[in-house]
Amino acid sequence: MATRRDVFQAIADPTRREIILMLAQKPLNLNEIADNFDVTRQAVSLHVKILEECGLIMIRQQGRERYCEAQLQQLQEVTDWIGHCRQFWTTQFQALDQYLQQTKPKK
Repeated sequence: MATRRDVFQAIADPTRREIILMLAQKPLNLNEIADNFDVTRQAVSLHVKILEECGLIMIRQQGRERYCEAQLQQLQEVTDWIGHCRQFWTTQFQALDQYLQQTKPKK
């Protein structure tokens, strides 16, 4: 059984991040996306497939064209994780600052 990719895998690749940014502006067909990259259309199709598997884009058929639309709600998972990390490290740095203030030599 294949495991479903997650949103972190999707945003790990700079090409996929660029595709997400493009689609956040407006829906594009596969050719319009591929025209923005110096890779094969097959490579772009693979990136699009991964983004679709992660739930970050939706592909809809319109006539003979397939249009990709951003579905950015899944990025909330990343936002939540970053918030947790930010809270953890803020606490750690505050504790370090307090320690350094207490151990600073008096003049």
